[in-house]
This record gives sequence, C-alpha cells and structure tokens, in this order.
Amino acid sequence: MKNRHGFTLIELMLVVIIIAALAAMILPRLAGRSEQARVAIAKTDISSNIATGLDLYELDNGTYPSTEQGLNALIEKPSSSPAPVNWNGPYIRREPKDPWGNLYKYSFPPTNNTKGDYDLYSLGPDGVESGDDITNWN
Repeated sequence: MKNRHGFTLIELMLVVIIIAALAAMILPRLAGRSEQARVAIAKTDISSNIATGLDLYELDNGTYPSTEQGLNALIEKPSSSPAPVNWNGPYIRREPKDPWGNLYKYSFPPTNNTKGDYDLYSLGPDGVESGDDITNWN
C-alpha cells in the first residue's frame, strides 16, 4: 500500500462536527454578555465618570451646569447664564455618549432624582424613554 498523506473526507467531516458541537455549547452562554457589558459601562459612566466631572465643575463654580448648558459644559466653558466664574476644565475627556452611541441626558435642577443634585441618565439600548433606561435615581 502506498503512503497516504492528508485526511479523508470522513475525518474532515468528523472534525467539523466536533467544532460545531463545541460552538453550540459555548455561544449561547456568551450571547448576552455584550449587552450586559454595555449596561455596566453606562452605569459606571453615570455613577462615577461623568458624576466626578460634574462634582468638580460644581466645586469650581459653586453650581452644576444648567440643563441648557448640559454636559457640554464639562468639555467647553459655557457662555450662557449662569456663566461659570472659575471654569477649570475640561472636566471630562470626550463627548459624553453612552455605549449605544447616544448622548447621556442631563438636567439641573433635577426633575426625577429626589435624593440627588441632578438627573443623569441613558436611554438604554432602544434609545427611547422606557423601562430599560439607566438612571442615577434608581
């Protein structure tokens, strides 16, 4: 018999079936993780990253930016009233967008956050106000 080199069709099909079976067991476990990661990033931005910038702004200027000034006041010195007297920014490095590419929503004085100084939230994956919003008052 001659020396055989290579694989037979049956051997190749067997390897493909084994790989497909492994993928079928692993992929369902990883499918929801990317959305969970996005939610975790939004929660961290709201409770820590952007909140720290807002607190530093308030520390320098005696008040938080108004709703009209918005979160952009953390990047560029606002010219609208109330004009910051001691703006020392930028207080955050980049435009405040959530993991789904939408700008975070902000209002001061707060309308929803009865225990906090301002409202800060993301509209979540669907981009509209609904039950999946990530907020600083819940």
